[in-house]
Amino acid sequence: MNHDAAHTAHDHAQHDTMQHDQMQHEGHAAHDEHAGHGSHGSHGAHVDHSGHEQMFRRRFWISLLLTAPVLIFSPMLQDWFGFSPPDFTGDRWIGPLFAIAIFLYGGIPFLQMAVPEVRSRQPGMMLLISLAITVAFAYSVFATFANPDSGFFWEMATLIDIMLLGHWIEMRSVRQASGALNELAKLMPDTAERLDADGGTQEVPVSALKAGDRVLVRPGASVPADGTVAEGQSDVNEAMITGESKPVRKGPGDAVIGGTINGDGSLRVEITAIGDETALAGIMRLVEQAQSSKSQTQILADRAAGWLFYVALGVAALTAIAWLLADGFELDVLERVVTVLVIACPHALGLAIPLVVAISTSLGARNGILVRDRLALEQARQIDTVVFDKTGTLTEGKFGVVGTATVDGWDEDRALGLALAVEGDSEHLIARGIRRAAEERDLTPPAAHNFEAIKGRGIRAETDDGTIYVGGPRLLEQLDTAVPDALTSFTQDAEQKGQTVVYLLAETRPVAAFALADVIRPESLAAVRRLHDLGIEVAMLTGDSQAVADAVAEELGIDTTLAEVLPEHKEQQIAALQKQGKRVAMVGDGVNDAPALTRADVGIAIGSGTDVAIESAGIVLVRSNPLDAVKIFELSRATYRKMIQNLIWATGYNVVALPLAAGVLAPIGILLSPAVGALFMSLSTIVVALNAQLLRRQDLDVSAA
Repeated sequence: MNHDAAHTAHDHAQHDTMQHDQMQHEGHAAHDEHAGHGSHGSHGAHVDHSGHEQMFRRRFWISLLLTAPVLIFSPMLQDWFGFSPPDFTGDRWIGPLFAIAIFLYGGIPFLQMAVPEVRSRQPGMMLLISLAITVAFAYSVFATFANPDSGFFWEMATLIDIMLLGHWIEMRSVRQASGALNELAKLMPDTAERLDADGGTQEVPVSALKAGDRVLVRPGASVPADGTVAEGQSDVNEAMITGESKPVRKGPGDAVIGGTINGDGSLRVEITAIGDETALAGIMRLVEQAQSSKSQTQILADRAAGWLFYVALGVAALTAIAWLLADGFELDVLERVVTVLVIACPHALGLAIPLVVAISTSLGARNGILVRDRLALEQARQIDTVVFDKTGTLTEGKFGVVGTATVDGWDEDRALGLALAVEGDSEHLIARGIRRAAEERDLTPPAAHNFEAIKGRGIRAETDDGTIYVGGPRLLEQLDTAVPDALTSFTQDAEQKGQTVVYLLAETRPVAAFALADVIRPESLAAVRRLHDLGIEVAMLTGDSQAVADAVAEELGIDTTLAEVLPEHKEQQIAALQKQGKRVAMVGDGVNDAPALTRADVGIAIGSGTDVAIESAGIVLVRSNPLDAVKIFELSRATYRKMIQNLIWATGYNVVALPLAAGVLAPIGILLSPAVGALFMSLSTIVVALNAQLLRRQDLDVSAA
């Protein structure tokens, strides 16, 4: 992946920030940002001000500085705290003039961001804020001439300060939570050591690499792009891409991912993908897409902000009518109405969901979970049935030795070593399985020679132990020998499970038997157990025979087995489960499972780290580890809990504060001033932000242990 492409998101954000440092650009940029947000069809309750953090921070500090004279020259505050400012001609105009400056400087961005809401007739948070500060401003100007002692400017000024502070905190929190893109971009090195035809190296920009180039990756260096190891062996740290903390051993023929960190060995890597085709680029696209997509809860929050606009207007109207009937036309009536509108600003409501979304998306990305569709992650909490595709998901999709038995006087390592000596150079499926099992045990085969293939039956070779044969039942028939009692029960059990059995013969005597089948992943059993702990039923879908499927299901404790299903019929099986009232998640490899992934309520594509742009699934797992599927349901439930908690905090504030602002408890002397209401609103925003941050403590670390 070229360096410039990797840093696109990061550089774009920096460019926006620098651009908005220009004073004449600030207001228009805020307006444009909100207009873009509104295009998603929401009520615009929350605005993604990702490029405006610096602008709001600067306006907050300047407005706060301008607020000091407003507070000092406020008659109300002077009376409350018993102090008197310097007395000079025209001092009564100090507060109003500075407050007007605050309105024009600090309040204008909110007014501009409210314009799209007015045009689209979809009122939201910006319109409520604009209404509150505009009414406060108009009331204060009127009060300055009607009754100077009832000046309202200091409340308006502090309200604008708090709004600016809230937006600054919000944008800063979202930016930090959304740092997954920037962190991913930083993984890519700027340069690479490209190998020349004569074996030398030349340092070139990563952007200059092309498919087919070979590069040298030194110990401790980052892999510059996706590729395949041509020479060398090393342990590669893929934690930043896959979430796997343990380094992965890489050798010739193994794939490596751009951005991962090489260990102690040197690797020569042939580049297979660059730029937007790399795994990291695909991951960045999915993270960015997930952070911009909306969940049902976010849509609900957006609508709630729109409803709150009408509720605020209704409460303000009722407040005005009630107080006019009680006291007649007094400035206190206007103050009550203004207070209602000020308190109705749903700033905490606007922050409640987006911050949780940003944190959960980055948390998922760090754990190898790439969320393409926020709705998929939200719906995952309601799933009661998970259907796993067997081959390549619960199993490795590789033929391997799953059981060994020997006669007296022989041990498994000796038998497997001899089988490796005979089968070591063959590319037959059985030979590859035996070779893989021997490599896992780090066995060294004895010397063998005079190899002879026995067509359709097996293979023969000479070793220091004499003539050794490896083959199936037909080999035993040809050699006119029978399976000894020590291997009979093993053979029968393996055949009942649909496994393939091959024998090792010393001279013509069977001394060991190997059962071969698609190897079950070591994490699969733990994944099924964890899903059961979460109250989720587990089903398995496979095209294999019923015997093979039943054997795997019994070993893993799977509830439902759907066997002998053709790829084109997998979707029908998912639909049948849904007709039973089940909410189904499908976990598959995203290739022949695509229709089933699309049909499922939640489609989960389990990948290899290089196939991250699977369009048929709402969620993509970077690693081929079924345990990572468990993380999805845990993350979904934790995310939803935080969303609901934040909505309760945000709306609870309005439920309590609006009646107080309207003066429901005025008969017993309890009245909520605009300043106190704005303070409570700010505290509500802080609580929501802190509560969202607690999601970072969610432990998604699952293991096969």
